[in-house]
Amino acid sequence: MRRMVDAGHGGSMNPVLITIAACEIGFWAFVVGGLALRYLARLTRASTIVLACVPLIDLVLLIAVTVDLARGGDVEFAHRLAPIYLGGTLMFGHRMIAWADVRFAHRFADGPAPVPIPSTGPVRARHEWSDFGRWLGAVAIAAVITAALGYTVADSTQREAMFGSFGMLGTITVIWLLTGPVWYSFKDQAA
Repeated sequence: MRRMVDAGHGGSMNPVLITIAACEIGFWAFVVGGLALRYLARLTRASTIVLACVPLIDLVLLIAVTVDLARGGDVEFAHRLAPIYLGGTLMFGHRMIAWADVRFAHRFADGPAPVPIPSTGPVRARHEWSDFGRWLGAVAIAAVITAALGYTVADSTQREAMFGSFGMLGTITVIWLLTGPVWYSFKDQAA
């Protein structure tokens, strides 16, 4: 049975939302720190260790959501956002690190200049379809995390509220499909 206690959020910012913001800051701190170790300090092994620790940030967020639900916290937007954020970082995190790595290498190690993605054409369409495929992977991960939280630590009221994110995922997916890969696949043909 759901505990009818205030989870301590009364009037203050949701701790899960704060954790999501801290995880995003932590992600970039680890990435920039790891790349600075690699390209500025020339400490390749230390850089590899720091960058390998990036997934631990996701674990922190997962634990924070789990603990908050187990303590009877009311499910708010942040609780529904957390699995989506986790899916996104797992599917797009490597690409974001690679994006930053190319720029660090160019700026600090005489690496080649980053190659921009064309604004139109088949290369852009392939890029959009690739990103959409990653998004579908993020949706699958978010759905698994949401279901796992809903059936392990959440009570029935929390579970119902958590499952509200599935509609949001569907809406985002349709919008992404239409404004990304579909738009760029047919944009050149319409012109």
